[in-house]
Amino acid sequence: DHNEVVNVIKSLHGFRYIDVQDIKRETWVLTDEGKKYAAEGTPEIQLFLAVPEEGSISKDELQKKLAPSVFKIGCSQAGKNKWVEMGKQVSRKVQHVEDKVKALLLQIQEGKDVDKDGINSLKARKLIAPQIWKGYSVKKGPNFAPERKKVATDLTRENLQNWKELEFKEYNFNAKGAPLEAGHLHPLLKVRKQFKDIFVQMGFEEMPTNNFVES
Repeated sequence: DHNEVVNVIKSLHGFRYIDVQDIKRETWVLTDEGKKYAAEGTPEIQLFLAVPEEGSISKDELQKKLAPSVFKIGCSQAGKNKWVEMGKQVSRKVQHVEDKVKALLLQIQEGKDVDKDGINSLKARKLIAPQIWKGYSVKKGPNFAPERKKVATDLTRENLQNWKELEFKEYNFNAKGAPLEAGHLHPLLKVRKQFKDIFVQMGFEEMPTNNFVES
């Protein structure tokens, strides 16, 4: 289990059996749309292949051959790439095209590096999303040993009596202690203050506390 491994690493690091360095790396993963394009090809390729090599096809007929989302995105991207001539009739402007977007998606899916321009183009179409990868670099620490020794963590009377035979855990003097609870007014004092505030707001003045009766 991942959490158990992390806890063991932190525990060993605390006793200086190992030295640990955090590693953080940003990677890219395919979105659901990106996975679909990697498997089926991009909409622009699907639209291009639906257009006959010779002649043309009506826009309405072409729309029937493709899913609505594929047709909409395919028209935009294929037109932008100058692959097809769009109008009432749709025809090819080139005979051979390459699905570079699918190739980039497959590279990312296989964990291969993609250049900055490729990443930016896929990000713009929301076909990839960033994912933070976290790990640890572990090496032997100053107290490294093949077997883990049991160390004393509490300063009990028994431990202090046997301090020569025991190994004590180092204390972290920079660690923060438990937060202290702040004091509160006693309920009766709180009520007294409320009454005092009421009388002061009405115009009364508080007399010196050493004068209980004025003549």
